[in-house]
Amino acid sequence: MTGELKLIKKANELRIKYDTNLKDGVGTIKAINFLEEAESNGAGRLFAVSTIPVGGSIGYHQHTGDNEVYYILKGKAKVVDNGIEEILESGDSIVCFDGDFHGIENVGNCDLEYISIILYTEQKK
Repeated sequence: MTGELKLIKKANELRIKYDTNLKDGVGTIKAINFLEEAESNGAGRLFAVSTIPVGGSIGYHQHTGDNEVYYILKGKAKVVDNGIEEILESGDSIVCFDGDFHGIENVGNCDLEYISIILYTEQKK
């Protein structure tokens, strides 16, 4: 891509980001960004298909000025939502609201794949 906004993006044009030990988690998380922040008209900052390897995690953290949604595509996740643990599998989702805390860990036997969207709250827009 040359910087202009595009209606259609092929897989080889999507930005892939790797984060190691994200939010004091374990392992390397892969995020394929299907929409960039600049393309969201100020709605949010993350629109990705994320992958956590077996045993990997994103550490427990707080959201300030935004909400985050996880929609599980494949695998088995242990999520912690404001201190409460829950197991999520394909088709399940969770929302972490502004001011809340959450984390996610792959507790399955294959890569955990999920859609991750971070939307700004009204105060941030």
